[in-house]
Amino acid sequence: MSVTTSSNNAYEVNFDGLVGPTHNYGGLSYGNVASQGNSQQVSNPQEAAKQGLAKMKALMEMGFKQGVLAPQERPDVAALRRIGFTGSDAEVIARAAKEAMPLLVASCSASSMWTANACTVSPSADTRDGKVHFTAANLNCKFHRSLEHPTTSRILGAMFADPTHFAHHAALPAVAQFGDEGAANHTRFCKDYGDAGVEFFVFGRSAFDARFPGPQRYPARQTLEASQAVARLHGLDDSGVVYAQQNPAVIDQGVFHNDVIAVGNGEVLFYHQDAFLETDKVLAELHDKLSRRGGRLQAVCVPRDAVSVEDAVHSYLFNSQLLSRADGSMLLIVPEECRNNERVWQYLSRLTADDGPIREVKVFDLKQSMQNGGGPACLRLRVALKEPELNAVNSGVIMTPSLFDTLNLWVDKHYRDRMAESDLADPQLLVECRSALDELTQILKLGSVYPFQLN
Repeated sequence: MSVTTSSNNAYEVNFDGLVGPTHNYGGLSYGNVASQGNSQQVSNPQEAAKQGLAKMKALMEMGFKQGVLAPQERPDVAALRRIGFTGSDAEVIARAAKEAMPLLVASCSASSMWTANACTVSPSADTRDGKVHFTAANLNCKFHRSLEHPTTSRILGAMFADPTHFAHHAALPAVAQFGDEGAANHTRFCKDYGDAGVEFFVFGRSAFDARFPGPQRYPARQTLEASQAVARLHGLDDSGVVYAQQNPAVIDQGVFHNDVIAVGNGEVLFYHQDAFLETDKVLAELHDKLSRRGGRLQAVCVPRDAVSVEDAVHSYLFNSQLLSRADGSMLLIVPEECRNNERVWQYLSRLTADDGPIREVKVFDLKQSMQNGGGPACLRLRVALKEPELNAVNSGVIMTPSLFDTLNLWVDKHYRDRMAESDLADPQLLVECRSALDELTQILKLGSVYPFQLN
């Protein structure tokens, strides 16, 4: 099996987040049912990293282009200092553990593993200047995630460094009106990866327009204004952009990002019946704009009487990877939880038996990530690259059999196999994390990207 390429030799490359050494179940993400439901359980960082690496290796061996995105320095001692904790690094950690344990837990989050939230990417075929554009997500809705974008920007800059091909933008203003969650609320449709496409931005509410109110129970993390700002920064033409509001009722049922209720790739949109407001209007606009760019939208709707929103949330059916195969059909990468849900598995069995675009399902064990609220789609950032652009990517981050072996040995060397909340107060954990990341930057040829390397 190999990935489909377009006539002008372009590819979709999946850059998966490498789970960091402080992977723990802090229950930090209000609105994320799995995150909250597994709070305070003991995690296994080593197993989490290896599960992610196993998925990367499997996709590489299937012929798909695969890369890796490095984790962040944790605990974030600098963030703790900004909120008033003083002393040496060890003293800062000890004081936070004694006086404000939830803040220490937040500063230790390994949530950067979910690289679908790292940034929004627009391929060169869509942008005014013909470059691939990246805007780091401010992730302003959650304190622990709002810490990520400065380091994310440096890592992306080290991965996609050639200014001839790549353009980088700072995160949007860190205020609620411009809440931006990155590619988790962004999908691109196209006939071929190197052709001009239609970029689909899904938002939960508008900050300034009363016509688009948000949900009542859980926060709407993505605003219309943030999506519009990213489209402007990337130089996208209105003829290639569609905005849609996520159904507030499903956000209140735990659908905190669009990628928990819909996934798209190529000309295919795989979505739940209750995913969007004004679904018919959204589909008509997508169909019209994609057809003007040479494509044909194939919308695959999962009816609520086959799979409920609750089933979708607990199985992460839609937080799956939809990948193009060489024969033009599609492969769906799902977590083990889909097979364990009878209704979801029955639906998938019927789906692949039909003469539709999705012909095969592959199951992966990602339990460590799933228990913290992230599935296969959360773990990857999709970047469509033409061949010269792919050749300009830092080669150190492209997965190979050798890199896979090296990273597995690196995980064995540096990662703990048990992490409880009390372990986060161990000052040695920071030392271990910095040692691991210092070695990782050499493995991935990133240079100095972490605060401890820059000071």
